[in-house]
Amino acid sequence: MISDVKILKKELLSDNWYVLNKFTFQYSKKDGSVCQQVREAYDRGNGAVILLYNKEKRKVVLTRQFRLPTYINGNPGGMMIEACAGLLDLDNPEDCIRRETEEETGYRISEVRKVYEAYMSPGSVTEILHFFVAAYSPEMRVNEGGGAAHEDENIEVLEIGFDEAMQMVATGEIRDAKTIMLLQYAALNQLV
Repeated sequence: MISDVKILKKELLSDNWYVLNKFTFQYSKKDGSVCQQVREAYDRGNGAVILLYNKEKRKVVLTRQFRLPTYINGNPGGMMIEACAGLLDLDNPEDCIRRETEEETGYRISEVRKVYEAYMSPGSVTEILHFFVAAYSPEMRVNEGGGAAHEDENIEVLEIGFDEAMQMVATGEIRDAKTIMLLQYAALNQLV
């Protein structure tokens, strides 16, 4: 449908928390005409997310934490129930998700299975998210979790029955896209 994409101009709008750039670009349409557009793209790096599941207990481990953007957009209290996730920083996706899992949930996992990658908001955010699943058991818990103190994380760890988690999606109590995607993956693939 389009070809010959050319970035004509890149302007840095913000380099505070992450990087926000404004791009002027052009491309050729199918009919040969050239279209020029201006768009902003937010670059926060790539990330990884994981659903911890226990098939025997039919439970999953999720987290609850405050998310300012949801609060600003009408989420009373700003709390979100989510699968454990984090930015890759300089790690590969597997090492990142192992580290994040232990920091956030307190579970030390070794075997993770990548199930797919997805752009979560391709109209404005550059991030690719790597999706993982891993089985967990009580003896894998090495600490209370709660997040990294140096990052001021304040994360509550939740062990929830799988059917209850799916009901929370249906009622809107779980509204996080990555978490919904992983719970649906677990249901479709009978992980729990």
